[in-house]
Order: sequence, then C-alpha cells, then structure tokens
Amino acid sequence: MANLVAIAYDDLDQAQQVTETLAGLMKEHSLELEDVVIVEHRGGGKIKLHQPSMAGLGAASGALWGGLIGLIFFMPLFGMAIGAASGAAGGALSDHGIDDKFMKELGDKLPEGGAAVFVLVREATVDKVLPQISKFGGHVIQSSLSNEQEAALQDALDKRGAAA
Repeated sequence: MANLVAIAYDDLDQAQQVTETLAGLMKEHSLELEDVVIVEHRGGGKIKLHQPSMAGLGAASGALWGGLIGLIFFMPLFGMAIGAASGAAGGALSDHGIDDKFMKELGDKLPEGGAAVFVLVREATVDKVLPQISKFGGHVIQSSLSNEQEAALQDALDKRGAAA
C-alpha cells in the first residue's frame, strides 16, 4: 500500500526543486512513486496543480526493459525503441493516484505564493531519501504515515538535513 505525504514550501521554485530531487531518487531506484503533484496557491485565491510528467521516467524504464528483452532475441535496439515508446505512453496516460479535489482543498489553506508537493510513495529507502528531501525544509501538512513516522519526517525537515 502506498503512503501519501504532502509537504508545504514557501514558493513554487522550492517545490519544483524537491520534485527534481525526487526524480533523481527514482532514477537511482531509491524511491518508487505512484503520483507526484505540486499544488500552487496563486494570487487571487487560485489553486494550480502542476503534474510533472512521468513519461520521461517511463521511457527510461521501458528502454531498459526493452533492451534486456531485445538482447534475449538478438534485437536490442529494436527492443529498446519499443520499450521506450511503451514506457513513455504508459507514463503519459497514467493519471491516477491523489484526488485533485483533495489537493485543491489543502492548497487553498496554503499562504498565497506558497506551494506543496504531494507524493504517493509506493516504496522508499528512507536512509537515502530523507537526507536529500530534508535539505529543502518544509512542513508536513498531510500524511498517511504513523504518528511516529510523521514526527520523524517533520523533525528531519526542521533540521534541514543537519546531523542529529
């Protein structure tokens, strides 16, 4: 089962840096996500959802698997091409995960100009992920973690990656 974690940040730029870090962690297989969304509270009370494309990550994963399958059948380039195309298509078409209405409701509680990163985490290597994410700070505004896990996450965010 996946865990939902939503962390508020001061602005959109900071939230985008976090999602770039998450993408890097996914590429090194330290993190598996089902969904990632940035919620921005714009001026005039408008809430904007930014859904970073998972197509690129799907293409990379598809190319890897396609290449391996292609090697088995002595056609690695063809296998990589087919794998990349199917992985990109799967990533682009998948819009499941966190409910948009729920994110907009929480986003409305952010201060104007603020942003939050919502992630649906399938699996994580905590000792590799936490130091990378905590350096951005932030405040946990919603999670499905246990009280102890949520407190530990908030403590790490408060320390901004500094050793305890």
